[in-house]
Amino acid sequence: MSEEKKEKEKSAEPTEELKETGSANLENSRDSHRIKLLTIVGEIEGHEAVSGNTKATKYEHLLPLLAEVEDSNEIDGLLILLNTLGGDVEAGLSIAEMIASLSKPSVSLVLGGSHSIGGPLAVSADYSFIVPSGTMIIHPVRSNGMFIGVQQSLDNMLRTQDRITRFLADHSAMTQERIETLMLNPTELVKDVGTLLEGKDAVHEGLINEVGGLKDALNKLHEMINERNKKKNENV
Repeated sequence: MSEEKKEKEKSAEPTEELKETGSANLENSRDSHRIKLLTIVGEIEGHEAVSGNTKATKYEHLLPLLAEVEDSNEIDGLLILLNTLGGDVEAGLSIAEMIASLSKPSVSLVLGGSHSIGGPLAVSADYSFIVPSGTMIIHPVRSNGMFIGVQQSLDNMLRTQDRITRFLADHSAMTQERIETLMLNPTELVKDVGTLLEGKDAVHEGLINEVGGLKDALNKLHEMINERNKKKNENV
């Protein structure tokens, strides 16, 4: 293969990665840090594909990317941009657990909304931001399709809901009891049960660390990477 062809293929790789997975490598920072940018938008798609008219994030794309972030010496940190509309609980929790288990510094930024399972995704990073107009919606677990009206079905939904509220409590400053109170609030949403928290309210409740934008999220991530590198050098 000619050198010219290799260069063309190499230059096309980032564009293709951005198109297919919503991810990109930010490598020309002021501190020479190599950051993986990951976007999680729309509905989190699980084992079943969502409608072709629905913007969706495929978890089978994200899991290998997160494994690459953890294992690669070429990546120093992870920046996650969030604008979600809920989706598959198992898929959303699997992504959130992967992010939470990373040893590399991670920062999340909620841009538009973080609906339902987007909550665990937002708090799974080491530090979280939300823009002033961003929202976090906390509501009970639902089930699509056939639902057998027996006690076991309700128990299963309550256990699933408990897994979500426990994850939120473990990775934020909110208690599980407070999360469940907001989740079952009948006065906040017009056609639903739950609570909508705007930017500063989400911070006040302790769900998100700070109100801020892209500049703030990147500055925080660079700061965390510097701290991590400093500790590594001290231990050498």
